[in-house]
Amino acid sequence: MTKKIFITPIFTLGIIFIVLALRWMLVDEPWLIDKVANEERLNMTFDQLFSEEINETLPGYLKQIYRFFGLWVSIIGIFIVSFAKTKFIENKAFARNLLICIGLMVISAQTLAYILIPSSPFIYLGWGSILMFLISLWGYKKLS
Repeated sequence: MTKKIFITPIFTLGIIFIVLALRWMLVDEPWLIDKVANEERLNMTFDQLFSEEINETLPGYLKQIYRFFGLWVSIIGIFIVSFAKTKFIENKAFARNLLICIGLMVISAQTLAYILIPSSPFIYLGWGSILMFLISLWGYKKLS
């Protein structure tokens, strides 16, 4: 049971990362997924930004950036899912290193989100990610 408490939240995080990554990679205008926070950060609307002739190619560039971002997030998700298995966590040193990496990732991402895009609805997802990390951390402490 303790192993499930450790593995399930980590596995769930990996799946969430894969799903988010697919959205960023497949949506035609991925910058609109978090439109309100992005426009707040830009201090202008996307219509204003794209209306300038100099920014004519910006949508294509943003799509490229989001595709690469989605690719990296999906790889992180696949990595987490791949290593959230019982045979890997039997080695406590491996489980500890996995937790350290995931903890650094979710806590630093949440910190950056609060600093850069505080009105983003992804803030709630960040809190959920930290909660899942803490549950796994608690499960790790209970592993014998």
